[in-house]
Amino acid sequence: MQVPASFEYRRAKSVDDALALLERFGEEARVIAGGHSLLPMMKLRLARPGLLVDINDLHELDYVRQEGAELCIGALTRHRDLLASEPVGRLFPIFHDAERVIADPPVRNRGTIGGSLCQADPAEDLSAVCAAVRAVAVVLGHGGRRSVPMADFYRGPYETDVGLGEMLVEIRVPVLPNAGSAYEKVERKTGDWAIAAAGAALSLADGLIGTAGVGLAAVGVSAVGYRRAEESLVGREPSGEAFAEAGRIAAEDCDPVTDTRGTAAYKRHLAGELTERALRRAAERARQAATTA
Repeated sequence: MQVPASFEYRRAKSVDDALALLERFGEEARVIAGGHSLLPMMKLRLARPGLLVDINDLHELDYVRQEGAELCIGALTRHRDLLASEPVGRLFPIFHDAERVIADPPVRNRGTIGGSLCQADPAEDLSAVCAAVRAVAVVLGHGGRRSVPMADFYRGPYETDVGLGEMLVEIRVPVLPNAGSAYEKVERKTGDWAIAAAGAALSLADGLIGTAGVGLAAVGVSAVGYRRAEESLVGREPSGEAFAEAGRIAAEDCDPVTDTRGTAAYKRHLAGELTERALRRAAERARQAATTA
C-alpha cells in the first residue's frame, strides 16, 4: 500500500489567504489544485509536504482573456477549458494540439495549467508549449508581482523560480500578427508521457520568418534552451530546408537519456523530426493567418 506521510490541509479562501499560508509554512507548504502529479509523488513519499494549500476555490485565477497584444490565462484554468477556448485555439492552436494528447479526460477535467508548469516535469507537454510561444509567468507574493520569462522560469527538473511564499497566478502569451504554432508528440499509447515531443511557433513578416520559438519535452532536463535552433530560422524563408536545419540543431542541443521508453539515439532522432514537423505546421498556420488578416 502506498500511503503519504502525514500532512495538514487548508482550503484557501482567497489569493491573500493562500499567500499567507505559504509564507507562514515556508518550505513545508505545497499548493494543490488537480493533484495528479503531486499526490502520486506523496504516495511514493518522493514529496513530503507538511501542508497542502488547496486553491480550488480561487475562481479569480480561472480565466482566459485577451488584453491588448497578450493572451492572459489564469493559473487555475483547467486543461478542458483551454481545449474548449475559442480564443486559445484561434490565436495559439499549439495549446489545442497539446491538450488533445495530455493524459485522459479525468486528468484534463481537474488538472490546471499552473499545476503543470509548476510541476516542472521535463516530459510535461505545456512546458514545451509555453517555451515555444515565449510565454511569461506572473508570480505573486507579498512583495508584489513579478514577470518571469519561460527561459528563466525553470531552474531544473521539478524546480521553478517560484520562491517561498509565492505562487504562480497567471501566464501571459504575446499575440503576434501573421503567427502560427503547432505541437507534435510521439507516445507509447494514448495519454502517455511523451517519448519525445516538440512545440514550435513562428511569425511571418514580408514573407520571411520574423520570430521563432522551439520547446521540447522528454529529451532533456528542461523544455527551454533551444536558442540556436530559433536563431537559425529568423530572417529566412519558411522553407523545408530551414526547418530541417532547425530540427537538426534542436536534436544536437537536446540531452535525452536511455530508459524504458527508448534509447537516447532514438529520442534524439525524434526530437529533430518532430521539431521539423511542428515548424512546417506552424508555418502553414501562419500563412493562413496572414491571408485572413
